[in-house]
Amino acid sequence: MKSMNVCKTCSLSSKTVFGSLTTEESEQLEANLECYEYKKGEIIYKEGSRITGFYCVKKGVFKIYKTGIDSKPQIVAFAQKGDITGYRSVLSNEPACTTVESLEDSEVCYIPSSLIFEFIRKNSNFALSLIQLTCKELNTANDLIKDIAQKTVRERLAETLLMLDQTFGKDEEGFINVNLTREDISSIIGTATESVIRILSEFKTDGLISLKGKKIGIGNYSKLESISNSFLK
Repeated sequence: MKSMNVCKTCSLSSKTVFGSLTTEESEQLEANLECYEYKKGEIIYKEGSRITGFYCVKKGVFKIYKTGIDSKPQIVAFAQKGDITGYRSVLSNEPACTTVESLEDSEVCYIPSSLIFEFIRKNSNFALSLIQLTCKELNTANDLIKDIAQKTVRERLAETLLMLDQTFGKDEEGFINVNLTREDISSIIGTATESVIRILSEFKTDGLISLKGKKIGIGNYSKLESISNSFLK
């Protein structure tokens, strides 16, 4: 991890909870944050550690996961440009409930908790933005629990592919623009890697997706939506 110069002109501020800060508060934020580089595979913080601030992704993609039985990871979310992580543990004053690991070379800005609490006390719009962000994350977690409990592996995989396509978009070749291993995908839906490989092969044979190494491209959205029994907004 390499420390960088403090980011003075972050273009992300208006796209995050920090968009509700006043001009004076924004200047205060820029004067106190620190930016860091993370190489692929490096970890921002681990489950159970104490977090002393928020982390805002300036560049790159991170996977957020919990550790289950036999130390097997369960990916619960992703963080990419403009996303904030670590805030729940800071607000609740509890150890981190997840681990955050870089999927590619990335840049992250760190904002100390003392500054966050000052903004919360002084700026009700900022406090409301944090509440709304927390509620959105809780709703996502509830959907994940429901899917694991009620959907088959085939349905969950179809839904996950649609989610990844919607979240990360496509690269120049038309494939989902995120670098995930089959193990990563299996940890999202909570199943064995072998099952993911088998069902992906079935989807390809049926013309629903295309495969090129680790890359996955969606060829039939309506069929995948029918299989997933979901309605993504």
